[in-house]
Amino acid sequence: MKTGTCPKCDSHEIFSGDRVALKKGPFGSNSIPIGLTSIAALDNFVCGECGYVESYVSDTQKLIEIARKWEKVGSEDIEEKAD
Repeated sequence: MKTGTCPKCDSHEIFSGDRVALKKGPFGSNSIPIGLTSIAALDNFVCGECGYVESYVSDTQKLIEIARKWEKVGSEDIEEKAD
């Protein structure tokens, strides 16, 4: 979606929420919690045709923090959920 094409319907009606301000508090609507006192802002993209949404964390330091604090999903985790 970052390139302007929807991966679901191939539409070029893609809109970016990069100018949407974060709401106050630790769980703003344009962010995700990383830990008790840390949040990561999201860059959101929405397809105007089918409504598909993608969100990205662009802050490299927040990505490092996520890698330290969150559980990594592996192929064995995906296989377990499929059973």
